[in-house]
Amino acid sequence: MSTDTEPPRRSRSAALTWLALACALVVLVVALVQRGDRPVGDRTVGEVTRVGVADGAPVPAYLRAAADELARLDAPAPGSYALVSFAAYLTPAQVATALGGAPVSAVVARVPVPGRQTEIVRIAALRLPDDVVAGMAEVAGRKDREAADYRARAAAPAATADPELRRVYDTGAAVAAREAAGYRAGCACVYAAVVRDAPDALRALAARPGVRAVDPAPEVTRLDRTVFTPPLPEQRDVARPPADTGLAPSAGMGDSSEAAPTVTGSSPAAGRPAAGAGPPNPAPTS
Repeated sequence: MSTDTEPPRRSRSAALTWLALACALVVLVVALVQRGDRPVGDRTVGEVTRVGVADGAPVPAYLRAAADELARLDAPAPGSYALVSFAAYLTPAQVATALGGAPVSAVVARVPVPGRQTEIVRIAALRLPDDVVAGMAEVAGRKDREAADYRARAAAPAATADPELRRVYDTGAAVAAREAAGYRAGCACVYAAVVRDAPDALRALAARPGVRAVDPAPEVTRLDRTVFTPPLPEQRDVARPPADTGLAPSAGMGDSSEAAPTVTGSSPAAGRPAAGAGPPNPAPTS
């Protein structure tokens, strides 16, 4: 007759199994709760809206399309964003006069150096002309550093041994220095502005002296995800980059012809790509 009093092993094993399952269930519930507390990601990341004239597009057709869309515009308060193109390059003070008190968000500028593709910059501006002057001073400082970098590259052994490479760096330094001087002096460099106003006010703005076009963009909700490509004042037929003479085609202008580094496509009738059409690239007016 057996006298073994050890508890049944099967009962102890079942209890441990149920305990493990309960712990796993608790962990799962906690994970789900924490996941629900996380903010939902912005599903619009990567989407870009373009406002302006497309590269290679006829400028007269763009101007007509912008005028037609402006005539039909009927947007609720506080109104729509719009890209205002000027007939000439303006100083900060002249921009304030041309806009006539319209609520401005930014201006678009470049130093118009003959025969050179200079950098397009977008300057945030709420107060005119003060914010534009301050923004130009910041760009001037960056251009000074860019010119110094080109000079250092020109003095490097690789450039001294290659006359063509040296010429590219010397030209880059000269252009950057000229841009710096222009912005520091508050040059007549602004050729467009981004404003936001009611439809009637935008139509009145289009009739002001010096305003070439007002391209309404009611689809724009975020300026940091919008690329503005206004036509240059000298562009009369087709939107294309200015001829860059004096440099080998393969060399380019480096940073001096790149897209605007600050915050910066066309009316639907003028071929404006839908949101998400691609990365920002204001090349048509660089």
